[in-house]
Amino acid sequence: MKITTRGKIKLAAAVVSLLLIIFLIALAVSGNLRRRIKVYFSPACVQYKQQVYSNKLTDRIIDYSSEAKRTGIKECSDEDDIRQRLKEGSLVRISSGRLLTVEKLSYSYPCLTPDSRDLLEEIARRFREKASQAGLMGSRFIVTSMIRTTDQMKLLRKINSNASANSPHLNGNAFDISYIRFKTRKLFMTECDRRFLKEALAEVIVELRDEDKCWATYERNQSCFHVVAR
Repeated sequence: MKITTRGKIKLAAAVVSLLLIIFLIALAVSGNLRRRIKVYFSPACVQYKQQVYSNKLTDRIIDYSSEAKRTGIKECSDEDDIRQRLKEGSLVRISSGRLLTVEKLSYSYPCLTPDSRDLLEEIARRFREKASQAGLMGSRFIVTSMIRTTDQMKLLRKINSNASANSPHLNGNAFDISYIRFKTRKLFMTECDRRFLKEALAEVIVELRDEDKCWATYERNQSCFHVVAR
C-alpha cells in the first residue's frame, strides 16, 4: 500500500511525539535517580518544615486498659500458650521485611493479633511514604516490643518500674516502636534526619489515633512510641 505525503507527515509527527515522550520519561527518571544518589551521599540534613507531633501522644493506660483487654486476647502464661494462639489464628507472627524491622526481643514475642498486625503495617506504609516525600527513601522503623506472657511481665517488672501489670502487651494488641533508631537509604544519617523521622512517625500515629484506630503514648524513658490497636 502506497503511503501519501500527508500520511508520511502524520507518521513522522507520531514518531517524533513518541521519541519526545520517551526522552521526557528518561529525563525524569534520570533526575530522580540523581536526586536519590545525592541524598544518599549527602552529609547534610534533608530539607523539611515540620511540626512537633510526639508531644500529642499522651494517652494513659488507665484510660484505655479495660477496653484494650476486652478487644485483645486472654493473657498467655508462657511460650506454650503463645504457640497455641498462633495455631488457632488469634495471634500472627510478625517478621522483618520491606516496611519494618523487628528487633531481637528479650521480654516479648514477635506476635500480635491480626488487627494489630494490620495497624502496624498501615503505620509502616504511611511512614515510608512521608519519609520518601522528604527524600529519605526506603525508610523503616524498628519494633522493639510486642506481646508479653505473664511470666515475662513478672521478670520485666523487676527491672523496669514503668512496666504495668495491666499492660495491653499481655493482650496481643500493643507494640512499641523506637523513635531514635531507623533504617533508611542514606549513608550519613544526621541528628536532624532522625528528628524528622521521629516526628514523621509521630504524625502518622496521631493521624491514626484521630481516626480512632489506636491509642498511643510518647514513652520518653523507653525511647519509644507505645501503640495500642483499638
